[in-house]
Amino acid sequence: MSVAGLRRAARETVSGLPREFWWLWTSTLVNRLGAFVATFMALYLTIDRGYSASYAGLVAALHGLGGVVSSLGAGVMTDRLGRRPTLLVAQTSTALSVAVLGFVHHPIAIAAVAFVVGMASNASRPAVQAMMADIVRPEDRIRAFSLNYWAINLGFAVSSMAAGFIAEVSYLAGFLIEAGMTLVCAVLVFVKLPESRPEAPAGPDVLGKEPAVSLGTVLRDGRFMSVVGLSFLVALIFQQGYLGLPVAMGEAGFTPADFGMAIAVNGILIVVLQIPVTRFIEHRDPRPLLVASSLLAGYGFGLTAFAGSVGVFALTVCVWTLAEMVNAPTQTGLVVRFSPVHGRGRYQGMYTMSWAVAALVAPLMSGFVIDHWGAEWLWGICAVVGMVAAAGYWALMRGLPAEAPEVAEVAEVAEVAEAAEVAEVAEVAEVAEVAVAASAASADAKAEVATTA
Repeated sequence: MSVAGLRRAARETVSGLPREFWWLWTSTLVNRLGAFVATFMALYLTIDRGYSASYAGLVAALHGLGGVVSSLGAGVMTDRLGRRPTLLVAQTSTALSVAVLGFVHHPIAIAAVAFVVGMASNASRPAVQAMMADIVRPEDRIRAFSLNYWAINLGFAVSSMAAGFIAEVSYLAGFLIEAGMTLVCAVLVFVKLPESRPEAPAGPDVLGKEPAVSLGTVLRDGRFMSVVGLSFLVALIFQQGYLGLPVAMGEAGFTPADFGMAIAVNGILIVVLQIPVTRFIEHRDPRPLLVASSLLAGYGFGLTAFAGSVGVFALTVCVWTLAEMVNAPTQTGLVVRFSPVHGRGRYQGMYTMSWAVAALVAPLMSGFVIDHWGAEWLWGICAVVGMVAAAGYWALMRGLPAEAPEVAEVAEVAEVAEAAEVAEVAEVAEVAEVAVAASAASADAKAEVATTA
């Protein structure tokens, strides 16, 4: 492709997204650029503080448990209080708790603060994803989620390299830098991002008015909870790249530097290829994308059983990284599609919890399997789990109808404070649109099951 073609492709990838999205994207990038705790917590505890590897594992588990606990609570806050207040509370709490973590020394205090850090840092995710769904048009959401995912990995790649140099000087400096960067994110949210939560329709029930959404509503949504379960399986596979893979390579005689070279391929590929991959997948049917990405993830890790050199390990990383680039934005877009407008926070919170639980289960799973049966069994299990997830997506999404347009929802976010007359017109338009969508859906009812978000 020529330079002009590359420029045109890049321009098309980033064009058409609202200004609020780019401020949210900038906040995500700044947040990940300051990431330090997630990268060097284990080294800080074992090398700088002199604690055992078992204690470091306990602290990591408590950090993950905090994320599990906060996922649902943050989802409820996102719907009740709004996206913006939830982000402000989460990011301010994260900044304060990370700073405190750098100063505490007692093992019980470290474990308790790490739990709080896990709660606070994970609490922003449902709000970010719900806000992104609010402010971006439905046809642009896959592209927006991909760009956000790209920012996460770009920031993490840069912060990981910088954190190594910072740790050689002072671990405390790393904690304080992360706290400062997180406060910058909170300031960006406060200054640049308006509240995007759609207003609940007032007055008596009318056609098109959504029922109240509670956590019970989410749990009773069988199709969505199936997506959450399948997301857990896929997350369980991807977690092995940072848990099972380094342990297996170490037992096979490879050095930490060898693992670093192999896993670096993951970040490099995402930074380089995420935008082109986005252009390929953004307007495609999510069904084959989710099935194919699940198979690629499982088989990518399954092939690790045959790796005997750093180069082959790196090739397997290429396979499952491609699956990651396709799966992450596609699955997030599917969650939005299944979520009612006024319950997005709760739905995103439940989805986020699937990854948090996987982060808890994966280290226990990899450690048990490698200790008792060997790494080859772990990679075989990953392949089987990938096939199960692919079959689950195939069965779940049969009869999934085409996504309905959300014109009324876009209008809701644009100008909430207009005169009452405009609001009434918009409501009438929404009612008419729902009626048209309902009649169209009934015509295809023999072939499809209506499950629009």
